[in-house]
Amino acid sequence: MLDPKVTLLDKAAVLEALPDDPAIKAILAWNADALIDAKIDRGEVTLTITTNCIREAAATVKAAGYNAFQDVTAVDWYPSVPRFQLSYHICSHAYKDVLRLRVMVGEAEAAVESITPVWAGANYYEREVFDLFGIRFEGHPNLRRIMMPDDWAGHPLRKDYPVEGYR
Repeated sequence: MLDPKVTLLDKAAVLEALPDDPAIKAILAWNADALIDAKIDRGEVTLTITTNCIREAAATVKAAGYNAFQDVTAVDWYPSVPRFQLSYHICSHAYKDVLRLRVMVGEAEAAVESITPVWAGANYYEREVFDLFGIRFEGHPNLRRIMMPDDWAGHPLRKDYPVEGYR
């Protein structure tokens, strides 16, 4: 029995622990170097993907049977480096499973590829993350503020944002 909280850094260990997981098999077959880490917690799989491969990884798991994009959200780990974590939740109705793709993004670049070309439903979620955290989504069809006014200074969900805003 696999420990419910396991971090698997060795790609062979990933396959050994979850030999029938279609997402892991698809990612490793597509580009094993794109998989940085895999975690299994309470039966949920989280795959950490390199920042520059998220769009292709999303297309790969979509082709593997993960057919429904649920959401993308961000976490600001300030003052840690890399600062931001993006978490994409993707569901498979056929497997009755939810997969989490995770990308760590540094503060200096604060940009990642948009997955809107893979799942059009990511459009508004990416705009929300851009608006509130300031993370840019390269290749997004309409990346602009969605919640805050266009002339708003800063990104209010960043941990270094002043509690009362900029004055």
